[in-house]
Amino acid sequence: MDLISNPAQTRRKLWEMLGDIPAPFLPEVNLITKRDEPTYTLEHFSYPNSLGDTVYGYLLLPKGIDLPAPAVLYHHEHGGKYTLGKDAALKIRENGYAPGVALVEAGFIVLAIDAYGFCERERQGPGGARETGASAELSLFKQFLWQGRTLWGMMVHDDLTALAYLRSREEVDAERIGAAGMSLGGSRSTWVAAMDESVKAVAPISQMTRWRDFAESGHYRGHSIYYYVPGMLASPYDMEHLVALTAPRHQLILTGDLDPLSPISGIHKVMDYASEVYRQADAEDKLELLLYEGVAHAYLPAMVEATIDFFRRTL
Repeated sequence: MDLISNPAQTRRKLWEMLGDIPAPFLPEVNLITKRDEPTYTLEHFSYPNSLGDTVYGYLLLPKGIDLPAPAVLYHHEHGGKYTLGKDAALKIRENGYAPGVALVEAGFIVLAIDAYGFCERERQGPGGARETGASAELSLFKQFLWQGRTLWGMMVHDDLTALAYLRSREEVDAERIGAAGMSLGGSRSTWVAAMDESVKAVAPISQMTRWRDFAESGHYRGHSIYYYVPGMLASPYDMEHLVALTAPRHQLILTGDLDPLSPISGIHKVMDYASEVYRQADAEDKLELLLYEGVAHAYLPAMVEATIDFFRRTL
């Protein structure tokens, strides 16, 4: 097993694979609205991402807690829910939870942004107001490809920039920041934690795709176009390297054993590799897997509860 010997070099090479993406930065944020909810204050904000687009987000500040407080960068899912975006943190989902609200009521500051093509960014594609949803997403992919970039790289750039903003807030304890999300949000969380060591705990939910195992399944249409980075299968890297880059920080992977988007064979390979990296870092107890038997691609109530418990233990 050829383990990661130079994490900084591995991060640099993975970043280069994403295309001509500039380094993340601390954005200048514009406060759009601020309102009181029963258990938290909600800030609606925006900022230019230095790449010609505007990022929109929410910051949830819990009431009645000591500051500075721990915080979680919450990443929304895909599922074709282009109108949802960051509102996934606020709206009660099929599992009976509004994940961002559940986190803020547990005492965590929460930040959530719209990824490219979602919610307030749904018409940011090259077609403008003429295109929304999957059409806008595909056009963004084509546009960035021509520019020498990738849609995935642009998403990761925005997430890392949002992380820099979260870290800068005086209410936030910058030594106690986590990242979480489901599906697309799970992959965004994994990449953010792998690329930025300021994330001290990460909980990817229902997305732990090892690219080679997924390719062997032939289920390419299962993941939307955002997920495909040119040259990934020809590279020496796979998901286990990203997971291992989080060592020795805390990591909880939650997934079903029947999820077609995350073949179980790949999950075992990820865990075998990453567990050895964690062992060599004397941090075996900081990498956890919760495997839900008989469960496909799902966001179970138990997953929400386990994530909150995880962050209480680690942040």
